[in-house]
Formats: sequence, C-alpha cells, structure tokens
Amino acid sequence: MLPRLLELPRAEGQAIGEHRYVLLDQVIKANLDVLFSGLEVLESHLFRVTRDADLALDDEDADNLVVAIEEELRRRRFGDPVRLEVERSMPLATRELLRRGLGLNEDETYEVRGMLDLTSLSQLAELDRPDLKVEPLIPAIPPRLLPPDDDEPADVFAAIQAGDILVHHPYESFAASVERLVEQAADDPDVLTIKQTLYRTSLDSRVVNDLIRAAEQGKQVVVLVEIKARFDEQANIGWARKLERAGAHVVYGLVGLKTHCKTLLIVRREGSVLRRYVHVGTGNYNTKTARSYVDLGLLTVRPDIGADVTDLFNILTGLSHQRTFRRLLVAPMGLRDRFLELVDRETEHAAAGRPSGIVLKMNALLDRACVEALYRASTAGVEIDLIVRGACTLVPGVRGLSERIRVRSVIGEFLEHSRIWRFENGGAPIWYIGSADLMDRNLDRRVEAFVPIDDAEARAEIDEILRIMLSDDRRSWLLSSDGR
Repeated sequence: MLPRLLELPRAEGQAIGEHRYVLLDQVIKANLDVLFSGLEVLESHLFRVTRDADLALDDEDADNLVVAIEEELRRRRFGDPVRLEVERSMPLATRELLRRGLGLNEDETYEVRGMLDLTSLSQLAELDRPDLKVEPLIPAIPPRLLPPDDDEPADVFAAIQAGDILVHHPYESFAASVERLVEQAADDPDVLTIKQTLYRTSLDSRVVNDLIRAAEQGKQVVVLVEIKARFDEQANIGWARKLERAGAHVVYGLVGLKTHCKTLLIVRREGSVLRRYVHVGTGNYNTKTARSYVDLGLLTVRPDIGADVTDLFNILTGLSHQRTFRRLLVAPMGLRDRFLELVDRETEHAAAGRPSGIVLKMNALLDRACVEALYRASTAGVEIDLIVRGACTLVPGVRGLSERIRVRSVIGEFLEHSRIWRFENGGAPIWYIGSADLMDRNLDRRVEAFVPIDDAEARAEIDEILRIMLSDDRRSWLLSSDGR
C-alpha cells in the first residue's frame, strides 16, 4: 500500500534533514487522464467514508468464537456507512449523489476544510527530527525497584513484600516494574502459577513473550485474552494461538461481556507458604501505550486483595459464579451499586456537618444513575471535583442542582487514562484506582476491577496527582453550566 504522503526526490540545494512531500491524492488527481484513458474528466473531488466497525457477533451462538470473529473481521470493511466527509469544493449535487448511494443523510455529511484524514500526518511525526520534537521522557525507576547493581536485576518480589508499590506510567518505568515482575516470575522456579488478563497489547509484547516462556517451562499459565477488543481482535487472536501452542490455558472471556480489567496474579512458593503477588491497574499491559498513556498500577501482597483477584480469575475461567468480594470492586457484579453507596455516604456526612468531598478522575461520565447521585450530593452540600478527559453528560454549576460541582478536562502531551476515586468520608478518606469509566457499557457489559489504596505513601502520591491536575491552568479547560 502506498503511503498517503509521498516524499519528493531531493532538489538541488536542499538541506540535509529537510524533506518535501506531496499528497498521494494530489498525484492521482493530476493523472486522472492516464487512469481514465479516452474519457474527458470534467471535475474531481475527494471524499472519505467511515463505516461501522462493530462486529455483528452473537457469542452465545458461536460454536467457535475465534473462527466467528475472524469471519467478521473479513466483513468489517463492508460495514454500514456512518459518516461521509467531503472537501469544500464538492458541488451539492455530487454530495447528494454520494449520500443516496451510501444511504446517509445530510446530518451524517461533514464538510472538511483542508486535508481529509489527518492521521496520515503521523508519517511526519515519525521522522528522525529531534529538533522538531519534545525531548523524549526517560521514565524513572521507582526507588524500591532499582537493581542492586548494573549486573544484577531487581528483585521485584522482595520489593513488594516490603510494602505496596504504586507505579505511575509513563513517568515511572513500565519495563522496570510490571514487565520485570512477569519476567522474574517466568524464570523463578518457586513460581507455580501466573494468571493475567490481556485486553490490548503491543506486537512486541515482552509480557506475552515471558508468559509463553513460563508456560514452556511447565508453569501453570492462565491468560484471559479479550479477542473482542475493537481493532485489536486480529493481534489478540495471534497472541492467543501462540500462548496455546506454548501450553498456556487461554480463556476468551465470559459470554456477553468484555473483560476490560487489568489484573495479574502470581502464586509463589515461599517455604511452607504460598504467597500471592498481585498487580491491579488502570491501563493495558502494552509496552507502547505505557510510554504515552498516563496510568496507575498497584503492586501488592495483601492477602485480602490476593484472595479477591484469585476469586476473579475463578469467575473468568468458569470455575465460580461468585458475585461478592472482600475489598475489590468488580463490574458487573456491583461496581455501580458500591459507587452509589459511596456517593450517598458523602451526602450523609455533609448533612451531618462532617467533612465531605468527592474527587473523581476518568475518561468519560455517562451513566445516568451516577450522574443523578452526584447531583444529589451537590445539593446536600458536598464539594465535588471531576476530571473527565472525554464525554461528560453531567452539567456543572447549575443553581440548585450542581453548583458545587466542577468539571475539568486536562489535555497534555500524554493521554490521561487513569481512573481515580477519592471520597473524604467524614475525615477518614478512601481511595480507589481501577479500569472502569462511569458508563453503562463499563458497569453493565464489561468485567472491570477497582482496588482500594491502603498504603499511606501511595495515598499521598495520588493526592499529589489530583492536586496538580486540579490546579493546572495551562492544559486544562473547565466545563461551564451551558455545556461548553
């Protein structure tokens, strides 16, 4: 396939490091007489069609889910049109002709000024021109995960035994924390079991290659691969087959649900004790996005969290129908209900004159019950700060309804992807991090997990993250009461 931006031959006197490009569509337009030899070309115009990429799949009836998804992937490029983009110069009659042929209406037609499909500009971003780019961030290694010397890798198990570790990507190294943990587990003869969920992962995934090596060495490796993750279906199917060939037990999730939680469980024999090491995060086990998405992860050996994650994997592998957990908050088994309870408790604290307050960070806020609960809390006197990167149906600042609610979005160099809940709880604050946004799809049709933060140092770090984001006046904007 030809690139959208075609680089022109070097011109005389062109400086080293300079590049000149022409759009492929401009080249085609200039040579239409060659493509349509013998015809008179009267006019030409660019347009772009976006098609529905959802898979028309009933996983309850599919005899072989992998085969069914592969068949649907072949049909994806023939999905129903949902949007038509046209350049400004296209006459109205030509637009109407396209709409009739595609089955679209005027509301689904968008006039674009300038270049269609700006994703092609990624070619320019990939150029080796450091003088035109922000200096790349070099992630820090959390102090407790620093290797003892250059020739000896860090002992992540020992570090976690000493206390919970909160990792903050991309500012802190994914390679030196999560990837190192899986690597050490794969090679440690005392590790008996590794269980992990995979939603989106990279093509060069160290994590998956370490899981394959662990399975080949005879460890029990169980991997929940979500092969319905949109646009990552083919890659996930490929990894799933490699894992199966290595001897891993691959599970494709629960019928009717996408598994979106980010969980890792390692069972290790330590003398006469079996200890469970756990990672619960907000982001995918993906080397590439760990360098550009802002996410949090908790590494812990707390027995109650380990027991809950064990129970969660039993559900995911079909060994249990349990619906309650000790500390973990899990969707669709009650995550929404617990969130509503926490919000209502803040309402009660405010009514009784006790300290109250809510700070939430997420990608989207759309769930009606959650929005209405936040409105009730606001009218009761609870101060609420929401950091929502994307869609938000809650309207802040409305007198008598949401005047104590503030909504902001922070758009920076890295994509804000972490989800954080903080409740003041009458002066005894509680914190959670997890994988779910407050959306119907996450709370009802996905498996999600939130983990409480008990460690004082981790809590202080989360509070500092929230403080910085709420005080940002350079990369943030506030949602006003008129919805703008």
